[in-house]
Amino acid sequence: MRDPSVSRNTAGRLSPIRRVADLRRLRDEQFDVLVVGGGVTGAGAALDAASRGLKVALVEARDLAAGTSSRSSKLIHGGLRYLEQLELHLVHEALTERGLLSTRLAPHLVRPVPILVPLPAANPAARAWHRGYYGLGVAAYDVFAGVFGTGRGMPLHRHLSRNGARHLFPSLRADTVAGAIRYYDGQVDDARLVVNLARTAASLGAAVVTSARVTGFLREAREVVGVRVRDLESPDEPEFEVRARTVVAATGVWSDDMSRMLSDVGVRPGMRVRASKGVHLVVPRSAITGEAGLILRTPTSVLFVLPWGGHWIIGTTDTDWQLDRSHPAASARDIRYILDQVNTVLDRPLTTDDIEGVYAGLRPLLAGEADSTSKLSREHAVFEPMLGLILVAGGKYTTYRVMAADVIDRAMQRLGGPRRASHTDQLPLLGADGYAAAWRDRQDTARRHGVTTGVIEHLLERYGTLSVHLLAMIAADPGLAAPLTGAPEYLAAEVAYAALAEGALHLDDVLTRRTRISIETSHRGTETMEHAAKLMGDALGWDAAVREREIEHYRARVDAERQSQTMPDDLTADAARVGVPDVRGFAADRGIDLVADL
Repeated sequence: MRDPSVSRNTAGRLSPIRRVADLRRLRDEQFDVLVVGGGVTGAGAALDAASRGLKVALVEARDLAAGTSSRSSKLIHGGLRYLEQLELHLVHEALTERGLLSTRLAPHLVRPVPILVPLPAANPAARAWHRGYYGLGVAAYDVFAGVFGTGRGMPLHRHLSRNGARHLFPSLRADTVAGAIRYYDGQVDDARLVVNLARTAASLGAAVVTSARVTGFLREAREVVGVRVRDLESPDEPEFEVRARTVVAATGVWSDDMSRMLSDVGVRPGMRVRASKGVHLVVPRSAITGEAGLILRTPTSVLFVLPWGGHWIIGTTDTDWQLDRSHPAASARDIRYILDQVNTVLDRPLTTDDIEGVYAGLRPLLAGEADSTSKLSREHAVFEPMLGLILVAGGKYTTYRVMAADVIDRAMQRLGGPRRASHTDQLPLLGADGYAAAWRDRQDTARRHGVTTGVIEHLLERYGTLSVHLLAMIAADPGLAAPLTGAPEYLAAEVAYAALAEGALHLDDVLTRRTRISIETSHRGTETMEHAAKLMGDALGWDAAVREREIEHYRARVDAERQSQTMPDDLTADAARVGVPDVRGFAADRGIDLVADL
């Protein structure tokens, strides 16, 4: 539990000093719940358990949101596709969570984004049928959100004529649409939400340690009583044991690996998780003229074209992936597929020259009999393959809180004692408290701090009311108000803050997840890395050798990703991408000298 003399915001700082203290706690204490996995579900589970008064720890092998949870379509949504498939309970659940996030839990991170459903040009009868069919679906979407949901947080849908659709989205080809329906969903920076979840859990007393890889389970008879952990920031130190009454594995596409660690005692997974690769492209806002997003039906998936600040995000694919799960690679085939699909409705076709960034993520789908991953359910499951070990898998980003509550309910059954229900639906994340007032007063705040209103808006939309801490850093060191080299929309203070308060340990953490410079700039962050490395180095005490190693690793990672995106298929793209070792000591596991390899 948090020391009551320490403020919630201070208690949630994931600082270098906090990491040392939390590592000590891992070695010395026994926890009620140990969560393995620092994605959205794991961070949500740690928060849920800590909010119930349990003694909690979270360990993550790489960085918070390093996997799937930073590589989504950046949507908090009910899923029109699931409504069409009559998975009404899933839509209801997701829209309820969307309302909670956008109005109460994280209004600083989740905000409405308008999306058009284009109605295809056809004969009058077909046009009437399309408008009625899609209109009924979007109307049902609004009904689920407004009647059954908790706090809409989104405007209602509206039907548009062809001219109305093209007024909102001039880049739509006039000959392809007969009109459109505009509806709203929630947009989120997925990685930042995960960081906020972990920090909120830390503010309630949870130990949160990244770069801490689980190498095996501790067992007594046929019961899991903890895990063995390797600190990847100190590869020469021996592994250590972490004791826990219950271990929760929220490891996404690595879920099957958890059960395999117990194969020597005959434990079978009980459920299988299948990885589906989703690729997204990022192009500049100037490449497409529009004031709303698009949702398009393709032969194998749903394609979104979404405004993202000064950019557009276009995706996604939906294909089976059985290669490297840490760094799924986008191939030239994936990129061509997305461009071909989106160009069917654009008046000026996009080319590879328009692309600023590319990213690929893996959806953890519960495996079934379907041949196509696009037909697999987004349901989640909670499973206990062995006493003391509980796995949660499947689901979707939007419903992370429901998955977290379900798995901690199961843990509470095992732990016994008073049954405390989840109340995370009432618990705002750090930065959410007072957000509406802070946004209302943003001009006054700008005048007081001698910055532009645009700077305050930028900070509020990324940090909420935690922005006061960055403004205090700037007041103490005016140099931190400078824009980052090669990414002027971000401030130097954001890099320092990521290292001092948000658990960022490596340059890649900042350029890829705390900010989105790696996908929002045509140079992929290489023009920013030296400036960012200096700021991080000053905060974390890096010497010249460490700073250079971080820069060289990041450059090599970008080069490998660029090369993979020119490869014709998954196999060759994966081979190009995995040629660069992970910065976090995984190379040592494979007997590779990181510095020499770079």
